[in-house]
Amino acid sequence: MGLRAKILSGFLILSTMLLVAGIWSIYELSTIGISVQKILDDNYKSVNAAKSMIEALEREDSGILLLLLGKREEGRAIIDSADESFQKAYETARSNVTISGEEDYVNEVMNAYDTYRNLWRQSVVGTTREGDLNWYFRDTHSAFRKAKLAAQNLMTLNDQTMYRMASNLESRAHRATMPGVIAVASAFIFAIIFSFLINLFVVTPIIKLTDGIQHYLDSGRPLDVRIETKDELSNLVSSVEALIARSKQ
Repeated sequence: MGLRAKILSGFLILSTMLLVAGIWSIYELSTIGISVQKILDDNYKSVNAAKSMIEALEREDSGILLLLLGKREEGRAIIDSADESFQKAYETARSNVTISGEEDYVNEVMNAYDTYRNLWRQSVVGTTREGDLNWYFRDTHSAFRKAKLAAQNLMTLNDQTMYRMASNLESRAHRATMPGVIAVASAFIFAIIFSFLINLFVVTPIIKLTDGIQHYLDSGRPLDVRIETKDELSNLVSSVEALIARSKQ
């Protein structure tokens, strides 16, 4: 193999190592980006929907207390607004079922909410229920807590899934850095080996040839340089020997 081919092959090997490591890292990082977007599109959206449903339930509970106090218009306005917010958040959660078994949680939320809504849809102001705290705690507040617990269970399911996916992303991020670390370490080791080979097959023969020429100039001794490899340096030594022989003639 010629000297040029030896040097070129060394750089090609080093470049190939870095290229493979770069492609590997880019692939891992791109998959991490896709996973993060999936978490935002799937689980985080459901978590926000569950939080909105819980907030709407708490506002409805406040509206019911106003109805118990006889404030019909104010209490009904709060309840109707909260019901609209709950329905909107529920539709978001229902259209974003992405986890195994999540649909059962969503259905449980609506079943509990239907029971709760049937209670506050009944007339309170001007009836025997007005001011009846026993009815509130026995029926209404109990149904409220069940609906809220169902929404919290839905939120917990998505929170746990987000945590598992985030933990998986952490390990994948660690794997994404490994190609770079391996490439740097391999490049360092290869650079040492390549430097040794360059010194062995290029630098050392040049030094030997230089010393041989200097000895010839100082003492007139015949040029005695042995190059083991058959490359451009071997041809150079032959050319120098031929030049010295011609100069003697």
